[in-house]
Amino acid sequence: MPRLVTTLRKDESGLSKLEILGLLAFVAALLAMIPFFRDLGVNAIGVVFDQRNADTGELTDFSVAMRGFGIVLGSVAVFVGTGWFLLWTNLGRRLAFLLTGAALFGWLVINGTLFVVYAPRGIRPANLEGLNAFQFRLPAIALTLASLVLFAMFAIALSRYEADADD
Repeated sequence: MPRLVTTLRKDESGLSKLEILGLLAFVAALLAMIPFFRDLGVNAIGVVFDQRNADTGELTDFSVAMRGFGIVLGSVAVFVGTGWFLLWTNLGRRLAFLLTGAALFGWLVINGTLFVVYAPRGIRPANLEGLNAFQFRLPAIALTLASLVLFAMFAIALSRYEADADD
């Protein structure tokens, strides 16, 4: 009598990384409802994001920079990550990554082009006085060109993925 052997692939055994991350977020949300843990978290975050100058009481440059990095990383994680997650649940990991990358860099091409064409006008800050109209647009031009290259790479990868799926 042949023995029936069932094997699970590695990604089918136990919890996936995304499920573990979801459980950790759920536990963190529950702990945030308890005042002791909430105050502990606020104080721990304040060590980096709420450092103040002893003489003036103003936020230090480090604290302001860390707040900026935190806002940028958080917004990218929320806006790009949400789109990727929705695509991932419906289309699979690889196709979701390719579509999210193409959409992100396509949007950056459009955004960079609009900034190059309609750069901010009006009174410029004192530290930009020496820049002419072209020099003022150089960062936006660089962003647009880099995003265009990455968009083309994702578009080519999508066409190859589609060709492989058809075979």
